[in-house]
Amino acid sequence: MPNLSRRTALAVLPVLAAPAILRAQPAWPNGTIRIIVPFAAGGSTDAVARLAASGLQPRLGVPVVVENRSGAAGSIGTDVVAKAKPDGQTWLITFDSHATMPALLGHLPFDLTRDLDPVMLIGGAPYVIATQTAKPYRSIADIIAAAKAKPEALSYGSTGNGTIGHLAMILLTGRAGVKMAHLPYRGGGLAVNDAVAGHIDCMIGSAALVAPQIAGGQLRPLLQFGPERLPALAETPTAAEAGFPGLEAVAWWGAFAPHGTPPEAIARFGAALRETFQEDRIRHQMEHTQQARLVLAGPEELRRFLDTQIETWGRVVRENRIRAD
Repeated sequence: MPNLSRRTALAVLPVLAAPAILRAQPAWPNGTIRIIVPFAAGGSTDAVARLAASGLQPRLGVPVVVENRSGAAGSIGTDVVAKAKPDGQTWLITFDSHATMPALLGHLPFDLTRDLDPVMLIGGAPYVIATQTAKPYRSIADIIAAAKAKPEALSYGSTGNGTIGHLAMILLTGRAGVKMAHLPYRGGGLAVNDAVAGHIDCMIGSAALVAPQIAGGQLRPLLQFGPERLPALAETPTAAEAGFPGLEAVAWWGAFAPHGTPPEAIARFGAALRETFQEDRIRHQMEHTQQARLVLAGPEELRRFLDTQIETWGRVVRENRIRAD
């Protein structure tokens, strides 16, 4: 072999080293993927995440586990993801209260927009007020009349302080001129359990959350907050139809990653997530069983949507001086 000068050797070194460097970088994914849900098991976000995991695992070829880290309006689980290593092994699937955290909690241990990278706006479902079928309330007018007769005696449950369902009830009761006792739960499943058991007079949750109990005859829908009636709730009026024009509230689910997660990992995870929710079985479960509208919009769309949600609902939090549990 001919001798190489020092200059020639230095010039060739990066070329010779490149394959070794590439071999040293592990392929993604390279182990179990965690999806953090910042709410208790049994709620709609938990259900969406578990549907996602069932489709992601065969598409990505590694185990995908869902971890519930509930508490503090979703900030505990969100903080886990915000501080996780940005290697594509940890992801967040969260709920609408994600947008209210800055106004609700004030001092977060992370920055909502700087420490998390948007991945996908999965979809949404209108909020619904429902009551146990054994209760005497047949319409939202019955609830309002009872609340006027006995201020703060009637109770309603929500999936947590500062969730959009809670804020929608504040706007509704304010416009109706009534006061009701609010019982925030750490997750949707807990609120549903107490509503079905009759421990609370009514609850507000996404159509995705309460649809199974409505279909099973355990809960009666009284009002829906979408722009139009859902096909499965064709007999249930919208807030506008019930005399509250302009009052709309839609639950939504989005996926995020720790800031700095490689764009290639975000793109592949997002593509696998989109394929999962386009799968006939899962799409049917989302659109029919849970009455959710799939959006499947990418990072930039989610970023713009989140900015709007932070502004819209953050204002309601501030104006009503709402604080976390």
